[in-house]
Amino acid sequence: MDKLTITKPDDWHVHLRDGEVLGDALRHTARQFARAVVMPNLSPPVTTVAAAKAYAQRIMQACKLLEPSGIGHFEPLMTLYLTDNTPPDEIEKAKAAGIVGVKLYPAGATTNSAAGVTNIALCDATLEKMAQIGVPLLVHGEVTSAQIDLFDREAVFIEEVLHPLRLRHPKLRVVFEHITTEQAVEYVMNADTQQLGKIAATITAHHLLYNRNAIFQGGIRPHYYCLPVLKREHHRQALLKAATGDSERFFLGTDSAPHVTRSKEQACGCAGCFTAAQALELYAKAFDSVGKLQQLEAFASFRGADFYGLARNTEQVVLEKKLQEVPHQYVFGAEYITPLNAGQTLEWTFLG
Repeated sequence: MDKLTITKPDDWHVHLRDGEVLGDALRHTARQFARAVVMPNLSPPVTTVAAAKAYAQRIMQACKLLEPSGIGHFEPLMTLYLTDNTPPDEIEKAKAAGIVGVKLYPAGATTNSAAGVTNIALCDATLEKMAQIGVPLLVHGEVTSAQIDLFDREAVFIEEVLHPLRLRHPKLRVVFEHITTEQAVEYVMNADTQQLGKIAATITAHHLLYNRNAIFQGGIRPHYYCLPVLKREHHRQALLKAATGDSERFFLGTDSAPHVTRSKEQACGCAGCFTAAQALELYAKAFDSVGKLQQLEAFASFRGADFYGLARNTEQVVLEKKLQEVPHQYVFGAEYITPLNAGQTLEWTFLG
């Protein structure tokens, strides 16, 4: 297959940042995706409906500035940042305002998560309100205890936090975001959604393409460092099987997370892979690697919209099996960001 035409996809998990760099992050996502679920872990975080509306306005203003460069229509799908003190009535306001979900960051789990949840039991009243009115919980699924090995934190989260949480709030709808393990695949695949609320999961391109060896090949490679961290090969294979299979519970979420190059390439570098500029090409590479290109449209364009109860897009985009060299860097405000695979060759090219 030399060309692939699919319904224009959506990104169900992306970081667009804010301020002077917002437009530089947004241009890459808006070029390939019609909509994107925008993460709320700014500094300060987006904890109220008023803050989410203001952030959405800034995104749309940046979109207008990008229009002369050929960026098409783009719709940001806004989220709230869950804290120990998020009141239930804020969830009612969020539902009325069209906010699509509330994000759970365990405190200390990842970038700008210091204000996150310290004890999920403190949020029970708010979670019950979310279950009652149908607002999904978007989960960063890792425990943060220093006693738990970094590579085991997702599996422990399922056992100690996620499943007990779903039992306490059986109507709660959950998106288990950027899953990285065989255990997560099995949990989402086999979850009982008749007695418990619907559950789905997003999967990144980098977790489909790479295992943890990528971080250490030839030395420390900081642009492959993300949270949750890349795992062993058998976990990657489980993710790839889930993404390219027939289950409606798995869909695209890039978790593209831009950090300026100097913040990645230092003694204590930031976690996050910047993949937005070649997102669909990376996913096409993963699906093509197992002969499942025909499944990419459902994964990228249909399942996420169906889960969130939104209309599927009608516009189409085209990918061509044509070599492209990934640039070494992109402008990011007054500095630069380094994309995943910088300087390497990809087999697919997004034509628009």
